Amino acid sequence: MQVILLERIGRLGQMGDVVTVKDGYARNFLLPQKKALRATPENKARFEKDRAQLEARDLELKKDAEAVATKLSGKIFLAIRQAGDTGQLYGSVTTRDIADLVTAGGFNIDRRQVVLDRPMKTLGLHPTRVALHPEVIVQVTLNVARSEDEAERQARGEDVTVVKDEALQLETFNPDALFEDEALARQRGEGEEATRPETPQP
Repeated sequence: MQVILLERIGRLGQMGDVVTVKDGYARNFLLPQKKALRATPENKARFEKDRAQLEARDLELKKDAEAVATKLSGKIFLAIRQAGDTGQLYGSVTTRDIADLVTAGGFNIDRRQVVLDRPMKTLGLHPTRVALHPEVIVQVTLNVARSEDEAERQARGEDVTVVKDEALQLETFNPDALFEDEALARQRGEGEEATRPETPQP
């Protein structure tokens, strides 16, 4: 389907560009969100008539987004989640979860504005992008932890998963000590046998 873009959209193009997109993408996203119009002669004429107004509105929205970006950029948001000892979450942190956390922190955003490159399925600090406007994208950090105490430790740079603890135990483990213990036990056993009274043979 051919559509006229009413705003700049990712890799598609700039406002006013006529582009070809998949029908489902147009019907389910671009048209309902008023980000594009079907590229009919009537809509092209309508766009040209309203172009100056649309550009002014877009410029205003961009300025508003830039003002929010200065306050939001670099913020850290805490997500408390259940996870296993290895740090794997029971589930994942979704774009809706992130939008809710950012909104609860005083910034009104929609889940469609959260840009996730890959699913968030582990504990830790996750840099996340938020598109406040097609031309204004800021980075926030999600601190995903099992508790507030754990979140503070992660913020200090600690690894809170058990895997590291086990690796540390392996590093400090001295196998010679085990053999020394076994040798001592054997010597004690032999000593006990030597002092044990002999039982008379029938």
